[in-house]
This record gives sequence, structure tokens and C-alpha cells, in this order.
Amino acid sequence: IITMDSDKSVTAYFKELDAVGSDVQITYIYYDGKVPSVESDEYVEITNLGTEPQDLAGWILIDISEGRPWFIFPSYVLTPGKSVRVYTNEIHPEYGGFSFRYGKAIWNNSVPDTAALFNAEGLKVSQKSY
Repeated sequence: IITMDSDKSVTAYFKELDAVGSDVQITYIYYDGKVPSVESDEYVEITNLGTEPQDLAGWILIDISEGRPWFIFPSYVLTPGKSVRVYTNEIHPEYGGFSFRYGKAIWNNSVPDTAALFNAEGLKVSQKSY
């Protein structure tokens, strides 16, 4: 559930259930970026492992270890066998053009971290740690 307060701040509540079955999965987390300090080149890769296209509109990717930041996908059809990446603070059109637009490193280099992907209904469909 996503709500917007009168001060325009947004709050998201996710259902902490076991992951529901989905062919769309987090397949890789590049957590140790090469850009000094801000590691804007970190990314999470999401792949459609199934045989049917999947519209990611309203799906949410979040660092659940920290509870933030989170990225809400616009309407985007991920075709079978293809992947997209959500970068910390870079835009790469060849990988979907998605970014958290976060000004500092998201993924912890010294302690394991966990990314989770929620579908448009708010159900967790994938989770990956490193």
C-alpha cells in the first residue's frame, strides 16, 4: 500500500509474506560500484525467466535491509529472457534507463544487504542477498 501525506511525502507498506511465484526475478546485485564515494554505478538486475512478457508498471524495488530507497517502475514490458537494471544514480538506456536517482551508495559493501521486488499488488515476488 502506498500513501501520500499532505506534505507530499510518500509512505509504502509492504506485505511481509513468503515470495509468491513469479518468473520475474532479481538475478544480480552489483553492490561495489567503481565511482568514488557515491557508487552511482551500482545496480540491481531483474530478469524475466519465463515465457510470457510482464508489464512492470507499479512494481517496486527496495533495499529491504534499510527500508529505503525504493524505485517504482513505470509501464515497461519485460520480454521473456530479457533483463533490466536499476542503477543507484545513473541512466543506461541500453538496460532500460532506470535509476533510483539516489545521491549516495545504496548497497552496503561490508555487510550483506538484501533487495526485494514487489509486484503491483504489493506482494513480494523476489528477494536476493549478497
